[in-house]
Amino acid sequence: QVRLVESGGGLVQAGGSLRLSCAASGRAFSLYTMTWRRQAPGKEREFVADIAWRGGQTSYADSVKGRFTISRDYRQNTVYLQMNSLKPEDTGVYYCGASLTGGAYNYWGQGTQVTVSA
Repeated sequence: QVRLVESGGGLVQAGGSLRLSCAASGRAFSLYTMTWRRQAPGKEREFVADIAWRGGQTSYADSVKGRFTISRDYRQNTVYLQMNSLKPEDTGVYYCGASLTGGAYNYWGQGTQVTVSA
């Protein structure tokens, strides 16, 4: 099992920055890929970014490219999401997910709220 705990959310004005963290414990040595997803009120959860745990390859949703950066600290078993130039449409609950196989994400954190005011 893998336990994920997110932190770093909050309220910020448009144009501001936040850094989210997701600490993994349990079978963290088996991590394959990590992802950040978000869910706005009344909308489905959507992909934001993911990262290959060992190689560090990343991918991003078009809506966040150039503004968000996903990274990981291999020794601390922590993945980060640096969010710059935030927009009101970035508002939502941000969830961290983990896959041990490179397939489906079977482990999720509890989520952290990000609110961007206009």
